[in-house]
Amino acid sequence: MCGIVGFTGHRAAAPLLLDGLSMLEYRGYDSAGLAVRDGTAPTAVVKATGKLKNLIEKTDAGKTMPGCCGIGHTRWATHGEPNQTNAHPHISANDMDEMGSEVVGVHNGIIENYAEIKQKLLKNGYRFYSGTDTEVAIKLVDYYYRKYKIGPIDAINRMMVRVRGSYALALMFRDYPGEIYAARKDSPLVIGVTEGETFLASDVPALLQHTRDVYYIDNHQSARLLPGEAHFFDLNGDEVQLPLTHVTWNAEAAQKGGYKHFMIKEIHEQPRAVQDTLNSLIRDGRVDLSAAGLSHDQLAAIQSIQIVACGSAWHVGMAAQYVIEDLCEVPVRVELASEFRYRKRLLGPGTLVIVISQSGETADSLAALRAAKAMGVPTLAVVNVVGSSIAREADHVLYTLAGPEIAVATTKAYSAQLSTLYAFATELASVKGKLGEEKYAALIGELLSLPDKMAKTLQNKERIQWFAARHANARDIFFIGRGLDYALCLEGSLKMKEISYIHSEAYAAGELKHGTISLVENGTLIIGALTQKDVLEKTVSNMAECRARGAYLIGLAGEDSREVASFADFSIFVPETDPHFMGSLAIIPLQFLAYYTSVSKGLDVDKPRNLAKSVTVE
Repeated sequence: MCGIVGFTGHRAAAPLLLDGLSMLEYRGYDSAGLAVRDGTAPTAVVKATGKLKNLIEKTDAGKTMPGCCGIGHTRWATHGEPNQTNAHPHISANDMDEMGSEVVGVHNGIIENYAEIKQKLLKNGYRFYSGTDTEVAIKLVDYYYRKYKIGPIDAINRMMVRVRGSYALALMFRDYPGEIYAARKDSPLVIGVTEGETFLASDVPALLQHTRDVYYIDNHQSARLLPGEAHFFDLNGDEVQLPLTHVTWNAEAAQKGGYKHFMIKEIHEQPRAVQDTLNSLIRDGRVDLSAAGLSHDQLAAIQSIQIVACGSAWHVGMAAQYVIEDLCEVPVRVELASEFRYRKRLLGPGTLVIVISQSGETADSLAALRAAKAMGVPTLAVVNVVGSSIAREADHVLYTLAGPEIAVATTKAYSAQLSTLYAFATELASVKGKLGEEKYAALIGELLSLPDKMAKTLQNKERIQWFAARHANARDIFFIGRGLDYALCLEGSLKMKEISYIHSEAYAAGELKHGTISLVENGTLIIGALTQKDVLEKTVSNMAECRARGAYLIGLAGEDSREVASFADFSIFVPETDPHFMGSLAIIPLQFLAYYTSVSKGLDVDKPRNLAKSVTVE
């Protein structure tokens, strides 16, 4: 949630901050704000409600805010409703109009004990103008800074000891012009340094046009940023050295590149994302997991697998469950990270916990990873961001090579995660002696053919665009399927509901008669996933039951199942591949369907209401 940026150097800060926020607006778009310092002059703060364009207009694209040092924020509201008063930056003064405030800051995360701290600060003469937890954190830093007459790093460290929750903070102090201070716990924060300039951001895309050499701050670390310099400190105030990470993404990867929306661009980038990911895992016809530190003996020792994830990553886990259990004959349980972290976990010897997260910063998934590690259970992360918290803390890491994904609704990251777990399952099955060499080679061949077949599937979008325009006003849509098709339906339904705002649900087709079919009426859209030939006829029968109650039927199947067209009102066909991998092809039409439905309704595809790209708070 929320995006923060910072810059100190010798150029005008405000335009750079606005550019950075534009690359992070997927993290929140309830409001936005800037704080900029011009030498020793008081800090100027400007905030605006709504999307970033309102702040850009209010500041004349930053021209009205002179100064070479500043911080910025785009908000996804947690504490306090989305309005201008609650927008960031916040100040330590008792009134937002006091421009000479000692401390100014922006924050991503949640301060859990803010109410307790607020009472303490009220007793010490502080007043509050907003309903945010962020204002409490800023004033707490100011309190320690004034009371103990200590430097910014020491004041920040005292704050970190006192507060509970998650935060990435960027702060400016009146007494230290040209400097930015930062702190982190469980919320992402990345620092980039170039000659004479230093940048700060919640996520890499905001930095790509300036540098690809970055530092990732660890938990309970702080930073002092000067033009061209970054110094890092531990909780004791001792300076520490952090490794420099080179990001392979380029700036163009985070631009629309001529597409109307990021989502449609990223849909079309899926063949490359899957190809790059598979090429990193498959060498000379074999899956090589050595980069993740997984040896033959470690794979052979796996007796059960627990997959933990949220949202679309959880849907990847659901698909992986079917594939792994079928190919490897290893029991798999898939659980939502938000549930896993709060239940009694029974993880026996030989269990591997796999945590899936695009950002590598998902709060619940990170907490689940730490819970598994606390039990001494081996962990494997599947993430897209090098240097992210989950990647750093997991015992083993498999990186997806999807590149930066900007649209809130994931597409290419989902597909890259799927292909990663396909490859993992294939190798595990081989190690377990469940695949002969001929079958193993056949599966590898099918995996490597997926990018070309995905590219072919992308060419069949015009009919889906026409259909979406005709049915954009649908009230209810049900996705039904069995086995791997059910896992596919979960993701297809999520895509539809999150960007079109149409009520959409996914059901295992055999469960329709156990209550859900009571919701089917004239005009209800039923999308049947029919890629698994062994259960195709049974799902067709379930669809027929819906038709008898007035439903409109859409059938999604492989090219060898053309008979689907004889009973479906609208049919979609995708190339054939091994049944275990059909979801990688069949998801593309469902992504198109959701995208074009949203476009037909005139909605903001890339920034659906109430959602943010990276969920870094509980």
